[in-house]
Amino acid sequence: MFSDQIFNYTTLAYFIAMVLFISFIATKSKNVGLGGNIAAWIGFGLNTLAIGWRWYESKSLGYGHAPLSNLYESVVFFAWSILLIYLLMDIKYKQRALGAFVMPFAVLGMAWAQMMPDHSKSIQPLVPALQSNWLTYHVITCFIGYAGFAIACGASIMYLIKVGKEEKSGGANTPAGGIMSMFPSTRILDDINYKAIMIGWPMLTLGIVTGAAWANYAWGTYWSWDPKETWSLIVWFIYAAFLHARFTRGWVGRKAAWLSIIGFGATLFCYLGVNLVLSGLHSYGGG
Repeated sequence: MFSDQIFNYTTLAYFIAMVLFISFIATKSKNVGLGGNIAAWIGFGLNTLAIGWRWYESKSLGYGHAPLSNLYESVVFFAWSILLIYLLMDIKYKQRALGAFVMPFAVLGMAWAQMMPDHSKSIQPLVPALQSNWLTYHVITCFIGYAGFAIACGASIMYLIKVGKEEKSGGANTPAGGIMSMFPSTRILDDINYKAIMIGWPMLTLGIVTGAAWANYAWGTYWSWDPKETWSLIVWFIYAAFLHARFTRGWVGRKAAWLSIIGFGATLFCYLGVNLVLSGLHSYGGG
């Protein structure tokens, strides 16, 4: 299908963006950073086009459902969501070094999707449980939430690297040298971590709510303690704890960074581990 070819070009554009962002840190060249940003925007545009074209292909086959119904479609939409949040953060903060720690998530996702067997990429009619508009609402909100957590994780990894380097070199007042000089300040990285979670957590909340409404529509119950539901709740509580600790105890810096990374690890297990390893109502996601 033509959409698969566009997804291949998307993967290439994201890979080029990742290489340029890493090179930007190494070379300290603003032109290289600009090139990475342009490649990221091109990839995002191609990703958007490919998702739209796949939707058109679905309608051409007589199905007409949004391309959000299987593992392949969810992975490429996850990559799209990561770029959406990253580019919004880039517009606000203009810290292109962040791309070196965020683009790998999108590149790995797209590369994995392109390596899936053809039968996993094919457009199939929806099973009865998925034949609802709640599918679109639920998947979009959940994956934008996941994407916010991915950006927060990338910023947190940068934060821990930078603060560790500063401690070895004599403190935050010591001018950063080498590639560390291209990293955003620890204050900005901590703020990106917080702002990304402030996007991700409400969206995950909406995802859980729409998922409950969908479950009631499909199976007659809002909550059944399916493994996916349980892990979604675990992820929700981790980031709720992050926000609670920040608001009430002033958690910033290293503690916040570690909690963000742990939260994203739980998010990945919720997304992939549950679908591929555990059995339950969401096992169709592994197909």
